Amino acid sequence: MTIGLAVLLAGALAAVVAVLGLGVLNMGQGGSPQRSQNLMRARIALQGLALLLLLAFLFARG
Repeated sequence: MTIGLAVLLAGALAAVVAVLGLGVLNMGQGGSPQRSQNLMRARIALQGLALLLLLAFLFARG
């Protein structure tokens, strides 16, 4: 079970980094403010998911 949680956690962290990178690229290229807002919301949601997965992983490890 902990291996599955670790894989999910790694995926969630990678997704956070990817969305953060997309947001930085969008800002650097002078992209749409609405797109920046949507990316920020997605990043916050993914960070919350990553935090929950981290807590579940630590709980499962004992």
